Amino acid sequence: MCYYNGQKVSRAEFIRLLNLERSVKKYDFLNVKLHHGFNYGNVAVLKRTEDETNFDIVQMEWGFIPPYWKNREEVKKNRAGYVDPVTKKFVQYLTMNAKAEEMLFPRKMYRDAALKRRCLVLSTGFFEWRDIYPKNKRTGEPVKKAVKYPYYISLKEHEYFYMAGIWQAWTDQETGEHIETVSVVTTAANGLMREIHNGKLRMPTILNDELAYEWMFGDLSEERITEIASTQYSSKEMEFCSVDKSFRESEEPATPFEYKEEDLPAFETAFAD
Repeated sequence: MCYYNGQKVSRAEFIRLLNLERSVKKYDFLNVKLHHGFNYGNVAVLKRTEDETNFDIVQMEWGFIPPYWKNREEVKKNRAGYVDPVTKKFVQYLTMNAKAEEMLFPRKMYRDAALKRRCLVLSTGFFEWRDIYPKNKRTGEPVKKAVKYPYYISLKEHEYFYMAGIWQAWTDQETGEHIETVSVVTTAANGLMREIHNGKLRMPTILNDELAYEWMFGDLSEERITEIASTQYSSKEMEFCSVDKSFRESEEPATPFEYKEEDLPAFETAFAD
């Protein structure tokens, strides 16, 4: 869920976003058309300043790292997955996303960050996959393995928008490397995203200006944190298009691409929300 994100904002939008007279040269890292979540690279994050009166745009590694993971070797192992020697079960921690409904559960790795270190991940659009089960030509029955088709989703009349995030500082206990890491908060899919992301029925928590400010600066109860984190942005305010399956290698990944109707059928329902 939400493993591919775009961050490309015009120079004029930088200035309006910050509402400050400052050089935008330091924000060249925002000019990125696609962040591949599984590369665990840096993304642009709006982080509250220490005096809690303003914010900065900073780079954070996409993929939350809890402080008790001791070193990069342990981080790599947990991200790639491993077989637990006791239970013999495969264990993997994909921390690019944090579920709104669960992040405040006791002993969750995200709990302290959700309470104290909320932030906003800047986005110009994101990519998700739709599962299609074509019929077997011999039997006429749907095949068991889905064929996946990618879509690009953005907001109408918004060049950029905010996704709720939580961040965590992390230090490698062997090398002393010190970084800040972030996870994008996700919620249950709205009507549109139930059609597109029909395999997992999730979407990033997208916040309007008012909720974005409250998320980052508000003195919030646990109930209010969960309420904001579970916000479903309206389908009517979103726009989408199918894109080529090779979008991850494309110079323009969000370019619309039309598939044959028999391969990628139109959505069957209207979006009630």
